[in-house]
Amino acid sequence: MFKPKYSLSPKLLSNIASIERFYGQIEAIKIPSKLELNLIRENLVESSYASNKIEGNPITLPEVTNLILDDRIPVNRDEKEIINYFNILKELDKYSGDEFSTNLIIKFHKLLMQGLDKSAGKIRNVKVVVGKSLKQEEGFSLRVKHDPPFHKRDKIVSGLKKLFDWLKTNKDTPVVIKSGIFHHQFVYLHPFEDGNGRVCRLLTALYLLKNNYLINKYFVLDDYYDIDRNQYSDMLHSADKGNKTEWLEYYSDGVMHSLKSALAKINRAIRTLDIEERPSPKEREVIKIIDENKQVTSQIIAKELNVSRQQAHKLLKSLMNKGLIEKKGSTKSSYYFLK
Repeated sequence: MFKPKYSLSPKLLSNIASIERFYGQIEAIKIPSKLELNLIRENLVESSYASNKIEGNPITLPEVTNLILDDRIPVNRDEKEIINYFNILKELDKYSGDEFSTNLIIKFHKLLMQGLDKSAGKIRNVKVVVGKSLKQEEGFSLRVKHDPPFHKRDKIVSGLKKLFDWLKTNKDTPVVIKSGIFHHQFVYLHPFEDGNGRVCRLLTALYLLKNNYLINKYFVLDDYYDIDRNQYSDMLHSADKGNKTEWLEYYSDGVMHSLKSALAKINRAIRTLDIEERPSPKEREVIKIIDENKQVTSQIIAKELNVSRQQAHKLLKSLMNKGLIEKKGSTKSSYYFLK
């Protein structure tokens, strides 16, 4: 049976309390639907960029944005990695009812490595190590950073099953702790020859989503790991010897940082949206005319402002889009009134 070792340190408890507070503040904000869609799109793009950058993908954020938003067909491995990751991420909620299982992680790996690796969707059955290349006078050598505990498929599958069984228990354990422990243990087992980090971050996001943290809608985690990739790696492997407290403190720092950033980002966006949706001086004249007449036609606006019918329609349409007036009727005799 899998029994993770960690301590509820003052820092960890403080982080968990702050995470709950920040998430509650975000949920309490009434985010306009137009802004919400923009935020989700930006979060999906940023997460796809950061998670792949952590693994050494050289594509810049503007390039990732153009690749995804232009819906362009990827032309090389780097672009395929981005698109594969994004395609899983944007449909992550459809897996929210699935239990964590070997079949689920195989499905994610297959989708992630589709068209990139022959081992896509296969639990490894060979020895691999995680290392760092060191430059020496004679060339390069590999410093082993992590040697996974198992190198036979049946042993790896058994280790994963114990992890999944543990996730189903300890229902009183805070979600942040459980997701952090899962994150480390998955990477520690290292079930695939390649793509473990990206699959792990997708699954961590899914676990948070399953537990009512609307990750990707409100916030992303990958950008925090990308701030200092060496620190992310060092903190992950700090738990390899058994005690996960230091890793959990770092991981919860990341969740807290991401939520604080998301809160600031949402508030900035709302302020900008407020400015954009304020009526222009000409539109304020239209509002005054409607207020005085209770309801008006486009002909009245054109006459009162001495503008063409086309200009009047444009002003009225803009005010409708901003939610300030409403229209009744769909013919030339339709009229407008204040909302």
